[in-house]
Amino acid sequence: MKRLEKKGVIGRDKPVYERMRLKNNNNGINNNIHSGNHANNIKNLHSDTEDDSSSAAKFISPSALIGKNVKIWHFVYIGNKTEIGDNVMIGSLSHIDYSVKIGENTRIEGSVYIPPLTNIGKNVFIGPAATFTNDPYPTSTKMTGVVVEDGAIIGSRAAIKSGVRIGRNSVVAMAAVVTKDVPPEVVVIGHPARIKYSRTQYDEKQAAWSNTESVG
Repeated sequence: MKRLEKKGVIGRDKPVYERMRLKNNNNGINNNIHSGNHANNIKNLHSDTEDDSSSAAKFISPSALIGKNVKIWHFVYIGNKTEIGDNVMIGSLSHIDYSVKIGENTRIEGSVYIPPLTNIGKNVFIGPAATFTNDPYPTSTKMTGVVVEDGAIIGSRAAIKSGVRIGRNSVVAMAAVVTKDVPPEVVVIGHPARIKYSRTQYDEKQAAWSNTESVG
């Protein structure tokens, strides 16, 4: 039997994301995150990117500050008083907790965990499933966030200890475990992470790789 929807009533035969959209519309919630204004009425937000066709639900705190041209993908959580700059991309299933700062032009891939008090600079890349921490002795009552300076690259599944500073234009290799500060302009690898070579050498390797012919 087909259900009939009355005004203000959310039909159970709608997909979950469609029911959320209807609920948001009925409550007068503004779904535009690209205005650059405070995200005052944003809840269970839908991305308006052209290629986000499934419109899967996500949660963005009403007190979060979202910049212009921010791309937020499926099932992302953004906590209270978090600030996100212009032209940031956040991949599916990422969790960005409260009081986090993310600079403009930063790209965060899927399944990344960013806890409270983390400060991420501009033009940073964070690979899939990277994990930041903020408590050196869980579960303590005192937290200290990670600082990632401008231009840094964090590889997939890297783990960053609380209170660590990742230097400007440095590179953290995939799956590295970072237990102490990383100087600017270096590449670190391993468990625990150690300096392997310079950012200049990294850029040379990247350029050489980019100039090779693709296979397949």
